[in-house]
Amino acid sequence: MQHYKRPSDSDTTLTELMIPSYANFGGKIHGGILLSLMDKVAYACATKHAENYCVTVAVENVDFLQPVEVGDLVSLLARVNYTGRTSLVVGIKVTAENVKQRVVKHTNTSYFTMVAKDENDKPTAVPGLLLTSEEDIRRFAESILRKDLKDYHRKYMREKRAEFSIEEEMTELEKYNCRIEL
Repeated sequence: MQHYKRPSDSDTTLTELMIPSYANFGGKIHGGILLSLMDKVAYACATKHAENYCVTVAVENVDFLQPVEVGDLVSLLARVNYTGRTSLVVGIKVTAENVKQRVVKHTNTSYFTMVAKDENDKPTAVPGLLLTSEEDIRRFAESILRKDLKDYHRKYMREKRAEFSIEEEMTELEKYNCRIEL
C-alpha cells in the first residue's frame, strides 16, 4: 500500500564553519566545497524520506549568487519537493552567515534529483508526498515544470544535432569570440 509523508518530515539542515583550507587563492570558498556539502544534505534528506539508500542522478542550476567567505557559517536547508515512483527532487537553499556582523546572505539554491536504491542496488519505490500547504503544492508543481522543460530541452538538442549544418554554423559563429581554422 502506498504511503505518504509530509515534506517537513524529512527536512534536513547541515551547518558548517568555512575554514581557510576550503578557500581558493582569492580567499573565497571553493564552489566544489559547497557542491559537496549540498550533495551530503540532499542525500540525508532523500534517505530520510525514502527510508532507503539514495544516489544523486542529476543536479540542476547551481548558481553561485554571492561569494562565501572564510569564517562564514554556511547552512544548507534541504526539503523534498517532488516524488516520482523511485525518484525524488530535493530543493536546497544555502545561506552564509557572518556571525560577527550578524549578516545572513542567500548564496545558492539548487535541486538534486535522487533515486532510491534497494539492497540489490535496484531502484525502489519511494513514499509519495502529502501536500498540506500552498507552498508544498507550488514546489511540487515547479518540480514538474522543471522536469518538463528538461525533457523539452533534451528533445530540442537531439533535433538540432540531427539537422546540424557546418556551413550554417560557421557563419553563425562569426558573431562569437572564436576563430575557426579548418
